[in-house]
Amino acid sequence: MITNIPFGEKYAGLSIFEPSEGTLVVVPSLSLPQDELRRITAARSYEERLLFLLLTLREPGVRVVYLSSAPIDPDIIDYYFAFLPDPDDAAKRLTLISLDDPWSQPLTKALLARPDALEQVRAAVEGDAWLVPFVLSELEEELASLLNVPLYGPATALAYYGSKSGAREVGHEAGVPMPRGFGDVRHVLEIEEAIEALPGERVIVKLNDSYSGLGNAIVTKADRSLTSFSASGETWANFTAKIRDRGAVVEEFIEHRPLYYPSALACITPGGTARVLATHDQVLGGPNGHVYQGCTFPAAPEYRAEVGSSAERIAQVLADRGVVGIFGMDFFALKADAGYAALLCEINLRIGGTTHPFGATVLTTGATYDPATGLLMSGNQPKFYTATDNCSSSCLRGRSPGEVVRMADRLGIGFDAERRTGNVFHLLGAVPEHGKLGFTSIGDSREEADELHALTRRLLCGP
Repeated sequence: MITNIPFGEKYAGLSIFEPSEGTLVVVPSLSLPQDELRRITAARSYEERLLFLLLTLREPGVRVVYLSSAPIDPDIIDYYFAFLPDPDDAAKRLTLISLDDPWSQPLTKALLARPDALEQVRAAVEGDAWLVPFVLSELEEELASLLNVPLYGPATALAYYGSKSGAREVGHEAGVPMPRGFGDVRHVLEIEEAIEALPGERVIVKLNDSYSGLGNAIVTKADRSLTSFSASGETWANFTAKIRDRGAVVEEFIEHRPLYYPSALACITPGGTARVLATHDQVLGGPNGHVYQGCTFPAAPEYRAEVGSSAERIAQVLADRGVVGIFGMDFFALKADAGYAALLCEINLRIGGTTHPFGATVLTTGATYDPATGLLMSGNQPKFYTATDNCSSSCLRGRSPGEVVRMADRLGIGFDAERRTGNVFHLLGAVPEHGKLGFTSIGDSREEADELHALTRRLLCGP
């Protein structure tokens, strides 16, 4: 199987946020453990997270081919086109290909079984192309090989570095502080030995390939019946069976309070250039407070530089090992004797929850990241944002995406193109059935972004 198809030299230094020409073949397949995916409300609509890439069509030399399990509401496409200087021209350079099967999971697996759809993709590709996957698995590698299109993402041979155990290995090499713990744990005896060897009354056990915190368990040493799982309905017997199949890490549970949860977004270009794109503070929820709900940009000034510096060192280690693409890193931040300390929590070698808010912001405001300050600058004006994937209300259920967009405009919570502030909506396809959507609130200050976000939640989703 040919998977490492080379990029043209002129694309070696670019990221997907700044193409000037060529075709982006966007495959937002959720090629992830399906047991955890089923726990996410409106999971299929998460294929729409990458629709912000339609904003790259502002460049007249760019084409986009966008795959989906089910047809995307035309009003959603029109919504993104409204951000562009020439929507009619952009429409000519967009190809939407739907499998018309909303229950297909993952999308790429279904696509590989559809020669007709594969031929549609081939016919739509013009000139140099990148295949941009939401998650890169062997399925996406097979698809790239069949299409003879290079992948913008880490090869599956390097997937270990995106596991919880692999992250600990990379963190050690990068010289980044981490919680004390043990990686590559698979057997019950190993779990028990690791639990007893770590300090404190509680430890955290994390499945190697889990996401959104859904594969985490907090274990109380003195009473295992108090074990708390992030995923509802989980049991210790079922959880340990997953550990045998997928591996896990056992780490000390950070009891320090207050505890903050910053993250960093980075990319490595096909030419091997690593750079940090942004830092965020994550908004977490769920039973254990480990499930991703949204984020704010930038991370708090008290630990922003420390997170950015650690992320830069990690990204360089991954670049040296041949990783390509966009990825995220999660940290803990806590007050130490001399300022704040940032501890690496995990590396997510894939597009994640902070990617689409960042992409929507830079592509609507034209802002660029200043590594010296950790700010996004649009000219001389810094930009701030607050984002969520989890705004839901029964009053939204049954409405169409177009209705929601028009309502936002009437309420004055849309996007102001002149000031380059306001809301950019996503996950609109989840509105009719689930009454759920996401949005990124962009402001010229932390306060403006937070106030707009809170107002939007009240107006759309109630108190």
